[in-house]
Amino acid sequence: MTSPGFNEQMAVHLTGGQEEPAWLTAWWESARIPPQRTTDGAAVYALAMKARPKFILVDARGDAEWAELAIGTCRRLKRDSYTAIVPVLVIVSAERFAEAFDAGADEVLRAEVSDEESTARLSAMLRRSDRDTDVHPSTRLPGTREIEAELNRRVASGEKFAACYADLDHFKEFNDRYGYHHGDQVIQLVARILHDVVKGLCVEAGFVGHIGGDDFLYTIPLAAVPRVCDDVIRVFDELIPWQYSEQDRRVGYFFGKDRRGQLHRVPLMTLSVGVVTNQRRHFTRGTEVSELATEMKGYAKTLPGSVWAVDRRRDESAAPVSAGASIDALRERQGIRSVGGA
Repeated sequence: MTSPGFNEQMAVHLTGGQEEPAWLTAWWESARIPPQRTTDGAAVYALAMKARPKFILVDARGDAEWAELAIGTCRRLKRDSYTAIVPVLVIVSAERFAEAFDAGADEVLRAEVSDEESTARLSAMLRRSDRDTDVHPSTRLPGTREIEAELNRRVASGEKFAACYADLDHFKEFNDRYGYHHGDQVIQLVARILHDVVKGLCVEAGFVGHIGGDDFLYTIPLAAVPRVCDDVIRVFDELIPWQYSEQDRRVGYFFGKDRRGQLHRVPLMTLSVGVVTNQRRHFTRGTEVSELATEMKGYAKTLPGSVWAVDRRRDESAAPVSAGASIDALRERQGIRSVGGA
């Protein structure tokens, strides 16, 4: 669950040869991020397109020609949706302060600002950028990088917890029939259900993240698993039928085409939740939790209705699930708590 695209170990510094401020030199050293310096605005744009650096620093101090080039580079970066997400800090003389913000800079420093304030503003800009880019745009829930950090934090804490991977069943068919706009509304509804139930019952001890598409992951204290998962399933099953037309809702299905163009009955959407805990297992990193949660989610999807399934195996018995195993055998091995299903 990593977030590809950003090079956290690289920053770009557009400079016209000005003397570098002492606070900036100290920051490069303390952050251990060696800057890639250039005097070419086009090169900055190319690097942003290719490497997606952690941030770009534009030093627009100097004569009018250089200031125009530097601030123009910032403007070009922010006009492109791909490079606009890279945070840009601009250092300017006082008279160009507003111009730099108008160009889309994420932070602007006047040349005379103190070293302490300059460092604080740079650090704050990076925190804002991490927060904004780690949020899924459609649901405003934390994305994959924050999910990975949360799993690592839970593992390192030693506390008993559960990681719950929630996935919609028959969402693709719904999207094909009703269109992406209604599909996005369903995703937002599921996000709200998970957030309201988890935060309502666990408050700050609960976390909800959006992996992408119709995949979500939430973490909760171990003792909260039955109540939270039961409520998630109950509220989902109450609300999801109202996303369908009256006719589809009344009969409980619609006819859709499979990949071969054959018509078949598509039931109303259900929710499958795979639950992994450290009650019987010892995890050393978050990726182990996410991999097992994915396996449990896959198992839950083999069961009818909306269900949540808990992995009850111990470390020594965590053999892969056999594709030919019966549902009863799987229930015995994995342990399951189902709501509205078998």
